[in-house]
Amino acid sequence: MAKNLLIVESPAKAKTIEGYLGKDFLVKSSYGHIRDLVKTDDAIDVDNGFKQKYEVPSDKKAVVSELKKLSKEAETVWLASDEDREGEAISWHLYETLGLKEDKTKRIVFHEITKPAILKAIEQPRGIDFNLVNAQQARRVLDRLVGFELSPVLWRKVKPSLSAGRVQSVAVRLIVEREREINRFQAEASFKIVAQFTTGKGKEQFKAELPQRFEKKEEAEKFLQDCIAAAFEISSLEKRPTKRNPAAPFTTSTLQQEASRKLGFSVARTMQVAQRLYEAGRITYMRTDSVNLSDTAIQAAEDEIVKAYGDKYHKMRRYKTKSAGAQEAHEAIRPTYFSQHSIDGDNAERRLYELIWKRAIASQMSEAEFEKTTAKIHVSTRSEELVATGEIMRFDGFLKVYIESTDDENDGAIDDEGGNALLPPLEKGQSLNLKALTATERFSRPPARYTEASLVKKLEELGIGRPSTYAPTISTIQNRGYVVKEDRDGKERQYKVLHIADGKVVEDTKTEITGAERSKMFPTDIGMLVNDFLVEHFNDIVDYHFTAKVEKEFDEIAQGDKEWTAMLNDFYGPFHDGIEDTLENADRATNERSLGTDPATGKPVSVRVGRFGPLVQIGSADDEEKPRFASLRKGQMIETITFDEAMDLFKLPKKVGEFEDKEMTVAIGRFGPYIRHASAFYSLPKGMDPMDVTEEEAIQIIKDKRQRDIEKVIRVFDENPDAQIENGRWGPFIRFGKQNLKIPKGTEVEKITYEDVLKWAAADPKASKAKAPAKKATAKKTTKAKAKK
Repeated sequence: MAKNLLIVESPAKAKTIEGYLGKDFLVKSSYGHIRDLVKTDDAIDVDNGFKQKYEVPSDKKAVVSELKKLSKEAETVWLASDEDREGEAISWHLYETLGLKEDKTKRIVFHEITKPAILKAIEQPRGIDFNLVNAQQARRVLDRLVGFELSPVLWRKVKPSLSAGRVQSVAVRLIVEREREINRFQAEASFKIVAQFTTGKGKEQFKAELPQRFEKKEEAEKFLQDCIAAAFEISSLEKRPTKRNPAAPFTTSTLQQEASRKLGFSVARTMQVAQRLYEAGRITYMRTDSVNLSDTAIQAAEDEIVKAYGDKYHKMRRYKTKSAGAQEAHEAIRPTYFSQHSIDGDNAERRLYELIWKRAIASQMSEAEFEKTTAKIHVSTRSEELVATGEIMRFDGFLKVYIESTDDENDGAIDDEGGNALLPPLEKGQSLNLKALTATERFSRPPARYTEASLVKKLEELGIGRPSTYAPTISTIQNRGYVVKEDRDGKERQYKVLHIADGKVVEDTKTEITGAERSKMFPTDIGMLVNDFLVEHFNDIVDYHFTAKVEKEFDEIAQGDKEWTAMLNDFYGPFHDGIEDTLENADRATNERSLGTDPATGKPVSVRVGRFGPLVQIGSADDEEKPRFASLRKGQMIETITFDEAMDLFKLPKKVGEFEDKEMTVAIGRFGPYIRHASAFYSLPKGMDPMDVTEEEAIQIIKDKRQRDIEKVIRVFDENPDAQIENGRWGPFIRFGKQNLKIPKGTEVEKITYEDVLKWAAADPKASKAKAPAKKATAKKTTKAKAKK
C-alpha cells in the first residue's frame, strides 16, 4: 500500500498527476463534491448560526467508501482540490466526511498541472484555509435560502414550477432592461457623405468622408448640389506615428468573450474545453480574474518569442488586475509550456489552446507601429471639409501572432467606409478630381442585445458574480426558460441614396436587411414577468449595487475581514420579512395587457401569461360563453404584440384542403407552425408563414417529410416493427418505441439482432427515469404547503 493518498477532483487530473509522482503516491479522484446540503427545508438552521445539514448523495457513496478505506491505510492524505474557494470547500468536505486527522492531512494547491508545480506544492503544504471555506459556505447558504424561500412565492403569485436565484435574477434583469430599451428606441435618420477622388496621376483614387452628417435630406441634397461646380484641394496633411499595444493574457471572463467571438463557443463550452486542457496539464487554472504572469512564465515567453521571431519582437510586460474583487493570487490563463505552439486533442481543444497560446505570447511582444495620415480636403463652395485617413503598418509587432476581436458588429445594414488602409502620395495644396459623391441615408442603431459573452462582460463590470459563477449563471437562466439564445431574421428597410449624375443630383431608393440577430439573448414573457415581480417586491435581490455589495462581502470573508454568519444575519432578516409580507399581501402577477375589442363579438381582447405560457384571450372568465384562447407565436411578446397580430392568431388552426381523402390543417404548436394530417404532424419550413400556406404547398411538405423518413430508416426488425435502425445526426441509432438507443462502438450494424436491441433497451439508464417527476412534484407540494403556513 502506498504511504501517501493524494485526492483531486477529477479522474483526468488524477491520471495526469499520477505520472509525475513515484510509487509512494496513490492518486484518486473525488469526482467533484462528495456531499451537499440536504434537499429538504431543514438544510440550514437559521436560528443556530446557519448550521448546515449535509448528505452524501447515493451516486457518491461508493467513492466516499473507497476514499475512507484508502485514507485509513495511508500515512499521509494530501488534499489537492482546486486553489479557489470552491476547491477549498471540497477539501474541507473531504476532511469532514472521511474523518481525517489534522496531523496526517496536508492541503496543497497549484495553478498548473506540471511536474515542477506538483513537486513544489508537495514541498510547501498548508492547512485548510477556513476563510476561503467560510466565503464559499456563505455563498452556498445565502443562495440556498434565496432559492428555497423565493421559489414558493413565485409558485403562488406568478406561475407554478418557477424558481429564482440571486445572481441569475440580476442577469435576467439586465436582459429584460436591454430588451425594453430596444423596444422604446426610435431610429433617427441622417445622411452620410462619402466622396471618391482621383489625383489625376494614373489610376490613383481614394475615399474621403464628411465628419458630420446631415439630418435632413434637403441639407444633403444642397451639399451635393454645391459640389457639382466646386474645386477640391488638400488644405492640410498630417502624418504621425501611432502604436497599438497587445491585450493582457486571458482571465476567465476575457477567454469566454474571445472564444465566443473568434470560435463561436458558448460560455459553458469554453469552460468545459478549458477544464480538459487544464486537467491534461496544457494550461494553467481556468477560473481566475488575474492578468498576472509569473516570473517563470515571463521568462519562458521571452525565450520562445526570441527563438521564433527575433529580439525586436519581444517586450517584457507586467499586467495588473483591475478587478477590485479579484480572488486569490492566481495567474492569468496561459499555456504551461510556451514552446508548445499547438497540441494534440479534439478540434475544440486544439482551437482553444491555440487562442490561449497566441493571447499569452502576444502579451509579451512589442507594440505594433503605424504611420497614420490624415488629409483634409477643402471644398471651394462650402465651409465644411472632407477628411481622408490612411494607415501604413511600419512594424507588425504582436500582430504577427494575434489580433483581438471586438463586440462591435454591423446589423446587416450597409455602411460606406470613408477611411482607407492606404492613401496615395498627397501634398498640401494639391488639386483633386471628384469621381463620385454620395449621400446615403443611415439610421441610428438601438443598443445591442447581449450575447452570452457580452453578458458576462457586463456582469463583471458591475462586480456581480465571480469566475466560477459566470458559466452556471448563463446556463441556468436559459434552462429555467427565462431567456432564450437564438437567431432572428432581420427586416427589410428602405433607404435613400443621393448621388451626382450628368451634372445633377439624382435620388435612388434602395433596400437593406436590418436587425438580424445571431446567437443573441432574448427574454421570454415568463422571464419578464418574474423580473417585474422581483423588482416590485424584492428589489434588493435584483439590485445591481446590492448584488455587487454581497459579492464584496464574500471577498471580505475570504480575506478574514468579516464574520460569515454576521453577514448572513444582516441579509436574511429583512429578506425573510419581505417573503412573509409578499405571500400575505402581493397580488397575483400576469402582466395582462388590454389590446382592444373584438369587432365580431364586442368582447375585450387581452394578452397575458397563462398556465402554459403567453396567450391572447377574447372574452373574460365572467362571460357565460367560454373565452377563446390563442398562444403567441415564436418571436411575439406580450409587451409588443399589436391588436392586429393578436387577432391573426385566431385565424389558426386553418383548413388548407384535402390529401388522400383526409383534411390538412395548419396550426401553431409548442415547436412552431405545422400541418396536421391523418394524426401525423409536419413542421413548416423556416420562413414560411402559416397564414399563407396553399393546398399544393401542404401536400409537398407532407410528401417531402415521408421521403426523408423512408431514407433515414436503415432496417425494421421483423419481430417488432417498433424497433428500427435509423440514420441520425450523429450516425446510426436504434429507435425502440420511445427509447433512442446508442449502438455500441465497433458494432457492425448489419449484424445487430432483435435480442441485442432488447438487451440494450433494458440496460438504457434513461428507461428508468420516468418515475422521477412524481418525487419532484411531492417535494414541491410539501414546500408549498409549508409556505402557506
